[in-house]
Amino acid sequence: MTYEECFQSGKAVLERAGVQEAALDARLLLEYVCDTDRNTLLAHGEKEVLDSQAGAYESLIEKRARRIPLQHLTGVQEFMGLVFAVNEHVLIPRQDTEILVEEVLRELSDGSRILDMCTGSGCILISLLHFSNHCQGMGVDISGEALRTAEENAVRNGLFLEKAPWEEWGASWDLCGQEKAGICFLQSDLFASVKGKFEVIVSNPPYIPSAVLDTLMPEVREHEPRLALDGHEDGLYFYRKIISDSREHLTGGGRLFLEIGYDQGEAVKSLMEQKGFKDIVIVKDYGGLDRVVSGTLS
Repeated sequence: MTYEECFQSGKAVLERAGVQEAALDARLLLEYVCDTDRNTLLAHGEKEVLDSQAGAYESLIEKRARRIPLQHLTGVQEFMGLVFAVNEHVLIPRQDTEILVEEVLRELSDGSRILDMCTGSGCILISLLHFSNHCQGMGVDISGEALRTAEENAVRNGLFLEKAPWEEWGASWDLCGQEKAGICFLQSDLFASVKGKFEVIVSNPPYIPSAVLDTLMPEVREHEPRLALDGHEDGLYFYRKIISDSREHLTGGGRLFLEIGYDQGEAVKSLMEQKGFKDIVIVKDYGGLDRVVSGTLS
């Protein structure tokens, strides 16, 4: 088969399966199997594909038709221009979450200590450390499998992975002589095992109401970790906990940044006001929907 024939065949299978972006996914999987780029289809569609490549492509198309996420098939997802390993233990990084990272970067000072609650793949914290200067970061998650993925991503993206507890290295980071940004990960049920204070706390917590989970796309409800999606009855459970407990771990004037669902802006803002946060801002995403709420600890 030619490159073009493989693509057309794969696209047709995905269209019949109801995959929304059938053409894009068919092309990306073909590029993945053949180690090519997006220009190959246009410029070299007549290129013969090896039988082994055609077989591998057919197998991946069949899996994608069963609504296994594209990123689980390729094992990676790009976020903030960086590449992250993903699997069934972590949420797939999404473009909307880049808004959260960009908002933190606008106010992040050199040398800040950052806590990323519900870190998952680590994409938020790793991106913040990559694009800032001399900052330290701790990623916290209840899932050990997620933290192992985050550690892999930290190393993949050139950060110095510190295995010692935060209290043993956070205060003396200037003395360790490392040129790379420092990062560590902690398994904890929210703030239960967290010690110390941070200038910035950031989180993209589970925020989907439990009753809504079964209405999500098959790629999400069947293949992404429910632990990272389920915000309990009203979707606000983790916001209440994080907003309340973050007060003990923010420095004076420290700022809390939260990603939210499209209809949760005012509710999360109210929760922050009730706990004494000031200068609260709601930021919309590129689609005009509420996406980030942030506030300063007074």
